[in-house]
Amino acid sequence: MTTSTRGAARTPAVLVLEDGRIFRGRAYGAVGETFGEAVFSTGMTGYQETLTDPSYHRQVVVMTAPHVGNTGVNDEDMESRKIWVSGYVVRDPARVPSNWRSRRTLDEELDAQGVVGISGIDTRALTRHLRERGAMRVGIFSGDTIQDDAALLVRVQEAPQMKGANLSAEVATTEPYVVPAIGEKKFTVAAVDLGIKGMTPHRMAERGIEVHVLPATATVEDVYAVNPDGVFFSNGPGDPATADHPVSVMQGVLERGTPLFGICFGNQILGRALGFGTFKLKYGHRGINQPVQDRTTGKVEVTAHNHGFAVDAPLDKVSETPFGRAEVSHVCLNDNVVEGLQLLDRPAFSVQYHPEAAAGPHDAAYLFDRFVSLMEGQRA
Repeated sequence: MTTSTRGAARTPAVLVLEDGRIFRGRAYGAVGETFGEAVFSTGMTGYQETLTDPSYHRQVVVMTAPHVGNTGVNDEDMESRKIWVSGYVVRDPARVPSNWRSRRTLDEELDAQGVVGISGIDTRALTRHLRERGAMRVGIFSGDTIQDDAALLVRVQEAPQMKGANLSAEVATTEPYVVPAIGEKKFTVAAVDLGIKGMTPHRMAERGIEVHVLPATATVEDVYAVNPDGVFFSNGPGDPATADHPVSVMQGVLERGTPLFGICFGNQILGRALGFGTFKLKYGHRGINQPVQDRTTGKVEVTAHNHGFAVDAPLDKVSETPFGRAEVSHVCLNDNVVEGLQLLDRPAFSVQYHPEAAAGPHDAAYLFDRFVSLMEGQRA
């Protein structure tokens, strides 16, 4: 529940974690109440892309950067049709944005889209708490929704958990659409939308790919109805253990041997399709400064992440799967989490992070070229 209120910065707000920790601050954005999973993002820039990333559906994002909103909000950097975060937590919101592309303040945009937030709290202490205790359910309450602490805690503990949540169909397109190739068309790709960001098909279009974006409910027959040279599975929210339909579709693609590329949720789907398990990370990887090593080249990349689940695959050996040999191609250097998979006997690979990287960095843009190379090889 939200209500639009001018002067929200003077309205009291309370953040309540499911383990009973409470932070008190001021309302930021819309005034009201909201619930979700508390997670933190370490990016110092790109807050507009973060807010509009569908993978953040049902999550309350805590920004570790102390100053947020400095460049306002523009009309060009949206990654989807709306803000998807359930709530927003910042320490020091900008009082006056300064950027030549700015059209309105971040506070105004959050208010207009009904996103309840809180400011003026110790986000460093909150981040340390989440690192130690793990991501957990949270509620933000402001204005007339504030009750006594015990009553608010009960309401937070009644909110649904992220584990077991099946959310991709809630954020994906309901109708197919086409992103045309920029310049000469070289390939056709069927992209299964599990929560796709707008920059992803654009990166493929830049390489001469006509992208047919399909709903999360698309079948194998729907995928091949567009006569694809390759198939792409996007990022998205929720628990991959619930994604039985996308897993089945991907297995159909693997059986046909069509070049396949997946990112983020798509990486977890490939893991499941190959027979690996998935698990929930303690607090996940979110931000634009995560170090990942491409084990096929030895190169270390600074990468953009947003995931709370990971693939459980062996790092030290090649695995036998129903679709041939597979290995871990990328690994996070902070905690050895699987960050990429590749098949050795079929043209298929995936990464756990975001190579489209709006708003940066661009170390991983080569992965789209790798996808093109697979399609070129298949055509040859």
